[in-house]
Amino acid sequence: MLTAFQNHIKSNQLFEPTDKILLAVSGGKDSMAMLHLFVAAKMSIGVAHCNFQLRAKAADEDENFVKQTCQQLNIPFHSIRFDTADYAEKHKISTQMAARELRYNWFEEIKTTHHYHSIATAHHQNDVAETMLINLTKGSGLSGLHGIKAKNNHVIRPLLCFTTDEIQQYISTHQISYREDQSNASVKYVRNKIRHEVLPKLAEINPNIIETLNKTATHFSATENILMQKIEEEKKRCFTTENELVKINIEHLQQLHPLTTYLYYFLSPFHFNFDDCEQITLSLNGNSGKQFFSTTHQLIKDRAFLLLSPKTENQPEPIIIHTINDFTESPINIKLEIIANKNTTFKTAKNIAYLDADKIAFPLYFRKWKEGDSFTPFGMKGKKKLSDYFIDEKFSIPEKEATWLLTDKNDNIIWVVNSRTDDNFRVSEQTKTILILETF
Repeated sequence: MLTAFQNHIKSNQLFEPTDKILLAVSGGKDSMAMLHLFVAAKMSIGVAHCNFQLRAKAADEDENFVKQTCQQLNIPFHSIRFDTADYAEKHKISTQMAARELRYNWFEEIKTTHHYHSIATAHHQNDVAETMLINLTKGSGLSGLHGIKAKNNHVIRPLLCFTTDEIQQYISTHQISYREDQSNASVKYVRNKIRHEVLPKLAEINPNIIETLNKTATHFSATENILMQKIEEEKKRCFTTENELVKINIEHLQQLHPLTTYLYYFLSPFHFNFDDCEQITLSLNGNSGKQFFSTTHQLIKDRAFLLLSPKTENQPEPIIIHTINDFTESPINIKLEIIANKNTTFKTAKNIAYLDADKIAFPLYFRKWKEGDSFTPFGMKGKKKLSDYFIDEKFSIPEKEATWLLTDKNDNIIWVVNSRTDDNFRVSEQTKTILILETF
């Protein structure tokens, strides 16, 4: 088994022999077998143990057991105690999800602080089979059916070449001590139900069900790699990015079949699910303005594009500009110049505002737009609602949300930043001093 272990590490290029590896050791059978194999292979290791404080005395005994084992083997030992139940309640997630987030965040911290190359977990072939079946019941796509990868960034699974029976045999042969988690026998958890009830039934049909599911996972993984190459090719055709705004060309998108599946692969990294993508697909021939939200992003159906951007937070407070010197505190990068109105050459650019300095009444404010705002666009006579101006200038919803206004102490709009100044502040023959504002 040691030879198979070493071959698995080498063939999957999990790490180099000189690398220092952090082992996630719970004290259970699988992680203790992994620890024993790393020691037998004479590799540089440390051990990390999480006490989730969910099983009272048993959890403390697990921690002490792993600690004593590391002391006997002269292995660096790292441990932590989490209030997992409190974390789950605060974040409105399951206890299992809370434990996962807590342990992996902590593993990353230990890895960085103590200069470990990778984090090793004790997942094996039975875990792959169980994960596939769990994801299948949830309606997962290919990404959920390739099981557990041997290497995912710097998290490695060096036991994926073994079944749980092989690990049990290794434990028995080498008389390795371990702790038994009594909750593993409870079928109230989905994974345990699949482990103790579903897989034994499938084994009646196919005695080699674990091996079969692992081979299938490998096929799915290879298929997904091919698929993702095609997805990336089409994504490059459909996507353009401007700062944090992603524009998805609707005309190009509608040439793809099956459209909803393509859209799912495009948008799932932004946490949109398949049902969301079905609704987005149905909106493509509809009116502009329909919005869709994931946990992290918003997507807006515009005329020719789907506009994807991070969710906007609450509207920011206005920024007060008390004096000329305060422009350095503005929410946008801006430079200014004050010149006399003598033979001035004016550039035609939306990012530059030429203003009559004598008409500027401090304090000024940078703020976001609100319903009822109006101004007199440069070169026009009479007031115009800002909302109508946005429509005429074909501002998308994200562009409107991103726009800042410069206003005076009476809340008169001086400049729709990077778009148009108000005609009342224009430079004329009577202007003595010009204030030039330029964004960059």
